[in-house]
Amino acid sequence: MNIERLDHLVLTVADIDRTCAFYTRVLGMEVVHFGEGRTALKFGQQKINLHPADRIPGLVADKPTPGSGDLCFITTVPLAEVMAHLERCGVPVVAGPGPRAGAIGTIQSVYIRDPDQNLIEIANY
Repeated sequence: MNIERLDHLVLTVADIDRTCAFYTRVLGMEVVHFGEGRTALKFGQQKINLHPADRIPGLVADKPTPGSGDLCFITTVPLAEVMAHLERCGVPVVAGPGPRAGAIGTIQSVYIRDPDQNLIEIANY
């Protein structure tokens, strides 16, 4: 077996509308609807499917819980510009900027939290 890339992941969230508003306004993702009333956040060639905590579908992780995610997103936007954007959006940086270990080398990153308190890392190689 040879895994090529991540297609999508799933976040369980307390409020889909609040989550979509944050990820579109702060991270520039696109809201897409699919299937039977399902919602996802699209960016690049990936997406994040959203499961509402009060309506968990059948086939999910063992303990789906809002706020249990820890995600790292790569951007080509310089971190100084990222931090200025976060400040304009009223989103506090909880750590960074600083060096971290990325999947293919050292990254410089900052950390924020989304509305469910998931830890979101925004990084540059």
